[in-house]
Amino acid sequence: MRLDKFLKVSRILKRRTVAQEACSAGKIDVNGKPAKQGHKLKVGDKVTVHFASGSLTFVVKMLQETVKKDQVDQLYEIVTEI
Repeated sequence: MRLDKFLKVSRILKRRTVAQEACSAGKIDVNGKPAKQGHKLKVGDKVTVHFASGSLTFVVKMLQETVKKDQVDQLYEIVTEI
């Protein structure tokens, strides 16, 4: 699954266009390296999203095209939140 789509489906970022802009600005790392919006995520990848007020690091647990709001926590596991 593409990185920008995962960020939207998992509700980490609100819209896919916001995820694409964050990737273009270099605010998202996958396994410690800056990632583009089309990066193919795999289960076990470690993703860091850099926000203005801090950062969020999580590990991808499952990839799904669609998910209900109450099942979002099955997609990833938060490692650190600053």
